[in-house]
Amino acid sequence: MTSTPATLADAPARPDPRRWTALAILLTGAFLPPLDFFIVNVALPSIRADLNATPAALQGVMSGYAVIYAVLLILGGRLGDLYGRRRMFLIGLGAFAAASALCGLAWSASALVAGRLIQGVASAVLAPQALASIHHLFPANEKSKALGFFGFMIGSAAVVGQLLAGVLIDGNAWGWRTIFLVNLPVAAVAIPAAIFWLPESKGGSDSRLDLGGAFWLAAALFALVGPLIEGRELGWPAWSFVVLALSPVLGAIFWAYEKRLVARGGNPLVHPLALLEPGLLRGLTAVVVFYSMASFFLIFPLYEEWGLGASARTAGLAFLPLGLGFLVGSQFARVASARLGALAASAGMTLTALAMLALAVLVRAHVSLGLEPVLLAVGLGQGTAMPTMIRTVIDRVNPRWSGLASGLVNATLQIGAAISVAVIGGLFFSLAGPKPDLESLGYAFSVALLCIAAALIVGAATIASLRQRR
Repeated sequence: MTSTPATLADAPARPDPRRWTALAILLTGAFLPPLDFFIVNVALPSIRADLNATPAALQGVMSGYAVIYAVLLILGGRLGDLYGRRRMFLIGLGAFAAASALCGLAWSASALVAGRLIQGVASAVLAPQALASIHHLFPANEKSKALGFFGFMIGSAAVVGQLLAGVLIDGNAWGWRTIFLVNLPVAAVAIPAAIFWLPESKGGSDSRLDLGGAFWLAAALFALVGPLIEGRELGWPAWSFVVLALSPVLGAIFWAYEKRLVARGGNPLVHPLALLEPGLLRGLTAVVVFYSMASFFLIFPLYEEWGLGASARTAGLAFLPLGLGFLVGSQFARVASARLGALAASAGMTLTALAMLALAVLVRAHVSLGLEPVLLAVGLGQGTAMPTMIRTVIDRVNPRWSGLASGLVNATLQIGAAISVAVIGGLFFSLAGPKPDLESLGYAFSVALLCIAAALIVGAATIASLRQRR
């Protein structure tokens, strides 16, 4: 690598003997934020009936969490770099558990929205610490395996969220509340385990946090993500386009602020040198388009339920082949990454794109049975692509900025999800029409699948252009 040497705090002389136990703890904590991003969708009808929630409140339950989570992720990663990743992991996990309790015991829709906003803040602090700690704990010959586990846990959250919500809600006196309260016993085990077995690590000196940079970055990301999530639900009002147009302006202000801070000898939130690492921006671009798959997890259950008349539980069970494929692909990714480097991620994206095309053809042919092999291929491609893509991007930067890089990766995943759901999901609903039937839903679903495939091909070509860093 041509970048500056890592600090001693981020370059242990020998691997920590607790690293595999620490990995299990980190993965447990990292699994909760994306799980709670997907699990709420299934519970919205129950929440509306129980709390008499308005459509605006339901939108706040969904998008409030997503916006706060995406906007603050980079800040959360930088907090770990400066003040300790173990410390921030514990703070984030404790706050997430408290917010989950508030959500599960919510007495009104407003209380539930408040709990979800706190969950979003806690998730932004919690999530980046896992990836940054993995980068610190594991030597190069073990990192691919560790990232394989990480990629599987994060990628499987969407599938598990669909299945778990149906299982917890149906036939349970607590109903939808259990999807939040189930986080409490997980945190009760993970917090003491982290205290005893999770090593501390930092990314540099304990300089003051760049609050000015945090403000301008949050403003730029909010201007990008907020209108994309809220705009479609509100019918794309004029303000959504105005705010969206302000996003690049605010981004330019943020970049100029960071460069001035470096010139004055300060410690910026996003160091310009980190973003100048060869291939990092291309890698982040691939991450954004890769998570166009987020829209698939929204529209596939809708096609199953509205078009084919499946129950919520049946629609959730339809994801089982995808989950199995993801499990196999994530284990295969370790070998593929060692042999092919970034090309393994490209191959995984290409396989997923081909499976999307095959699924589109089957849908247009009105084939509703025997889709399991195609969904298995979708999961196999995703499971192969995600961990190898994450390692390719993280390896772009110096280890002392691994917290920043993990925040960037997580933030771009969430931004990609927001863009995908807004653009491809919006296209799906527009084509399906106000009173969708099987024919209109099949047409809308197949067009959306073609869009996802096209995005994945772009991602495959982008990530294939990156060479493995050593």
